Amino acid sequence: MEQAERIVAGLSAYGAAQSELGRVFARRMGMHLTDSAAVVEILRAEERGAPLTPARLGERIGLTSGATSILLNRLESAGHITRERGHADRRLVTLRSAPAVHTDANAFFSPLAEQLNAILQNCTAEQLDLLEDVLEQFRDATETYVREEDPQ
Repeated sequence: MEQAERIVAGLSAYGAAQSELGRVFARRMGMHLTDSAAVVEILRAEERGAPLTPARLGERIGLTSGATSILLNRLESAGHITRERGHADRRLVTLRSAPAVHTDANAFFSPLAEQLNAILQNCTAEQLDLLEDVLEQFRDATETYVREEDPQ
């Protein structure tokens, strides 16, 4: 196997490991995989400072509006999320994670984040720049391919 093939295979294996991480997180939280995927998407959006709307969440996790509504009702009833109408347009709803979800997610993901950061600390600035650039190109190529194959 050539080096380029090994790299692509390695990235694929990393993606599979990330999927397994999501399944383990769901089990730890006592949630269905779709519920935990929704919670993670809500947490990530909050970290970026761009909270999700129900419609955008549905797009991100591949659910219809009806299924998203049922999911959000379940997450809200369990105390994992809240829906807020804190905008000039009161019809616009944003999704927020509950404080306990932050605590649980941090407890679960922080040890891995520390391990990954330790690995990156061993890289030079040039290696990190190259890695960042290559990952961005891989992501862009994959997102473009997905849009072309599934234009919706």
